[in-house]
Amino acid sequence: MMRTTLTLDDDVAAKLDADARRSGRSFKETVNHYLRLGLNTKKAGKVKKPFKVRARPLGLRPGLNYDDIAGLIEQIEGPFHK
Repeated sequence: MMRTTLTLDDDVAAKLDADARRSGRSFKETVNHYLRLGLNTKKAGKVKKPFKVRARPLGLRPGLNYDDIAGLIEQIEGPFHK
């Protein structure tokens, strides 16, 4: 067992004190309980799946030439696209 000094924010100390009274445990036991919960939760964190983009064919629209980008933009946006 290690003995140390711990400085708690007032709101945290009040919540711990209230929980200690409610549970019948000592303040020290309550602090250790919640520290264990927090430390174990961190280790057992969920592994997130990497985001993947799934490409899908969009098809070609009839009448549009995808090889001439400038001509395509002019067809779609008109002659005043610049």
